[in-house]
Amino acid sequence: MAYLTKEQRDKLKAELEELTFNQAHGKIKRMNADKRLAFYRNAIRTGQWMTKWVLNDLGTQVTLIEDNVFKDKDKPNRVKNTYQLVEVIVEPTPDNKL
Repeated sequence: MAYLTKEQRDKLKAELEELTFNQAHGKIKRMNADKRLAFYRNAIRTGQWMTKWVLNDLGTQVTLIEDNVFKDKDKPNRVKNTYQLVEVIVEPTPDNKL
């Protein structure tokens, strides 16, 4: 399979930005046979969770960044997590020169 060009990566980014996290996660899982989940909901930044996929056959890395809203106003002693997809980063792998 051929590597994605800059225009194709931009198109993929635009498509993923319109989806929820679960929809984007599922779409990425079905895109490529040679894929690798680098990390899942890793807390690299404060208050944000990152999930990164490496699509080897496409020469692309996709990072999904989520915010966590964990306040329940009705029950202050209860923690309720709600994740929202806020950013999608689609970048080439080091061997992709397109």
